[in-house]
Amino acid sequence: MERGPSSSEFEVESRDNHLHSKVRTIRMVDTARIAATALALLMGLTVLGVSANTLSVYDYTHLTSDFFLPLWPEEFNIRPTVALVAGSVFVIVSNIAALCFSKVQVLRNKTTAHTAVTFAAPFIGLVAALIAMIFFYTVNASDSVDTFLSWTCRWTSVPMTQQPHWGTLCSQSRAGLYLSILLIPVEAAALGLAAYQMKLERYTDAYASARKGSPSPSSS
Repeated sequence: MERGPSSSEFEVESRDNHLHSKVRTIRMVDTARIAATALALLMGLTVLGVSANTLSVYDYTHLTSDFFLPLWPEEFNIRPTVALVAGSVFVIVSNIAALCFSKVQVLRNKTTAHTAVTFAAPFIGLVAALIAMIFFYTVNASDSVDTFLSWTCRWTSVPMTQQPHWGTLCSQSRAGLYLSILLIPVEAAALGLAAYQMKLERYTDAYASARKGSPSPSSS
């Protein structure tokens, strides 16, 4: 008569299934985190591109007060756009680092560094996006000094055959602003996923260590 599986064997199989389930969850969370990181990187690159182009056009078309028909007002604040450029640079650098430590196996094997970068990168990106937004809206709220957004969008109906094209600059300013706003929840999601992944990995490591230290069914 064949002997059926003992209760201890059922317990071992149940523990193995539990461990495999946690590993699958970690992989899904890791994939979602990498996707959010890649999305944040693309958004950061776009913000940098449109904001830097706006500053470039301003530098190219800016006329001093010696001219009778300046294209830009004498009282003009470019700091909100500079803040978007600076914030996007931090977002790009931090997310590139996170992707490198997530996809390059040599870096990923450095557990301590990988864990630190995985959590620090979205945190830096989130802080940079928040600071850029706070600074942008604080300065842009002024009724006496124009910014790129207020000035270029005011003259979108004026046709321009050469730079500055007000309509294009207005669209770029809005795109940089809206993408910077959307960067905040994306970076927050990446940060939350990173924190959840760290929690799962610590639990799984502790659970696996406990399994190794537990007595086998044959020895009981």
